[in-house]
Amino acid sequence: MKLKLIFSASLLIPALSLKAQGLHSSLDTIKPPASYENIYSRPIGSDSLASSFVIFVKKEVKVHKHVTHTEHVYILEGEGEMMLNYKKLKVKKGDIVFIPKNTVHSLKVTSSKPCKVLSVQSPMFDGKDRVFVD
Repeated sequence: MKLKLIFSASLLIPALSLKAQGLHSSLDTIKPPASYENIYSRPIGSDSLASSFVIFVKKEVKVHKHVTHTEHVYILEGEGEMMLNYKKLKVKKGDIVFIPKNTVHSLKVTSSKPCKVLSVQSPMFDGKDRVFVD
């Protein structure tokens, strides 16, 4: 079974803005606070079926999995090394990675600036099914 899919952004996300039922947010204008330690996550929207976040990562996202949901990670800025089920792959601006439920994954930032990613998770992510792995 193949666990990763990486596509060019032009195939999947032709416009970098989100519009739905009165919600409109340009991903280009979403910035982190002036100071944050390693990870800053800004919710964009959610319902019972899905959640969307813009996440800024300075250093890394530790190895973990999600028991009940899948995740799509679209790299908006920066570069890094993702690990999916202990296999490493390089990611850069414009890449999208599909992460099935129960797939161990992590991200180590390799660029001088933080990685900025759009994370879309289904069903709704409430934080309770994140399991850190040694």
